[in-house]
Amino acid sequence: MFKSFLELYITFFKIGSITFGGGLAMLPILERELVERKGWVSNEEILDYYAIGQSTPGIIAVNVATFVGHKLKGISGGIVATLGIISPSIIIITLIAEFISNFESILWVQKALKGINVAVAALLTYSVINLCKKTIKKWYSVIIFLASFASIYFFKCHTIAVILTAAAAGSIFYFVTRRSSK
Repeated sequence: MFKSFLELYITFFKIGSITFGGGLAMLPILERELVERKGWVSNEEILDYYAIGQSTPGIIAVNVATFVGHKLKGISGGIVATLGIISPSIIIITLIAEFISNFESILWVQKALKGINVAVAALLTYSVINLCKKTIKKWYSVIIFLASFASIYFFKCHTIAVILTAAAAGSIFYFVTRRSSK
């Protein structure tokens, strides 16, 4: 039993130590580790956990870790996975705070962060394309996607309003298409 909790902790520790940029940038890493390598969750489950984690308060990585850990080992698993994903950040931030004053003023750090930002942009682009391929499968999904994008990009609508409206639209489309197919 201890071994399975240790594996859970180490897996999420690894994810937490290489996840820069958060949000969509971490989706490929989560899929590779949790779906492909470990087989702990399916692609659909990781997307569901990710979507719920994105629309609930807190950091997406922590929310997903908690969901996966809970699925595998209950409440204790959720706690262990959460501790695993936050440990690298706590260690890194503590070291930075302890040993390096004026961290942002160091030239090589500035250049490294700019390089990381470019890599994160690439990861985000990759994640968005993959997420679109996996979730936009029906004609009404295209409509919801385009309406959501336009609402956020052009009209600056609040994210919560867009998520709730998309959920309502998805439900309506589901019930309408279900009735028409009977």
